[in-house]
Amino acid sequence: MTDTRLKDKLASGEFFVVPGVHDMIAALMAERAGFDIVYGSGYWTTASAYGLPDAGIVTYTQMLDRMATVKRTVSSALIADADTGFGGLLNVHHTVKGYEGAGISAIQLEDQEFPKKCGHTPGKRVVPTEDMVEKIKVAVEARETMLIIARTDAYQTYGLDETLRRLEAYDKAGADILFAEAITTEEEMRKVCETFGKPVMVNIANGGVTPPLPAKDLADIGFAFSIYPSLSSLVAAKAIEQAFAQLRDDGNGEPNEPPLFDFKEFCSLIGFEDVWAFDKKWAR
Repeated sequence: MTDTRLKDKLASGEFFVVPGVHDMIAALMAERAGFDIVYGSGYWTTASAYGLPDAGIVTYTQMLDRMATVKRTVSSALIADADTGFGGLLNVHHTVKGYEGAGISAIQLEDQEFPKKCGHTPGKRVVPTEDMVEKIKVAVEARETMLIIARTDAYQTYGLDETLRRLEAYDKAGADILFAEAITTEEEMRKVCETFGKPVMVNIANGGVTPPLPAKDLADIGFAFSIYPSLSSLVAAKAIEQAFAQLRDDGNGEPNEPPLFDFKEFCSLIGFEDVWAFDKKWAR
């Protein structure tokens, strides 16, 4: 059965926020917090699963496996990063089919050259607009109901005018959602939203270059939704750093700061209650 929650939210016209989930614990915590849509980021998935930078190193197979595992772990709808489509046009076709087969609600494709880089780091290069237009057309033809997000990284090198020109071409090619990465001013963010009739999303990356405006302001600007891909990873990394520092310095494995998540609740979070119920019924 097709998951229509993302489409329904976009159709409602009501702004919404989408947390990034870098691993299965984060995905479960997002679901526990009541989020019915989550975002799988290439940067943070690569970092958490492989300890590597977001530089085109992770393969289609690796990324699909992680995104499919997120989808199996939680009931939330999933928006998934697919970088540049993992190759040429045939690869894009295969990627779209694979992601949709895993139950993903929307796939994000970007116009960087391969190997791509994180959108909020220097040194990005983009492909010719025509090449990305072909990728979008292939993606649209390959999908059944999954939404196609077209992202441009042109702003850093070429500025707003080229960003708008590219998004217009991607819009005409059939993209469902438009995404101008790493815009640095509120005025330009507003211009992007005012230019197009389709939903526009924004990436609020902690430590990134886009202004981290409150959700109300982002809604007023005209965005359909915002993603927060780095939040769970950076919160977790800081908490782990603090806890390990205390363990190293004081030998304290029960720190007060940061507070520990309750172990019994964690067992419940990951499904141990089902295991215990199974054992009670079937164990001899």
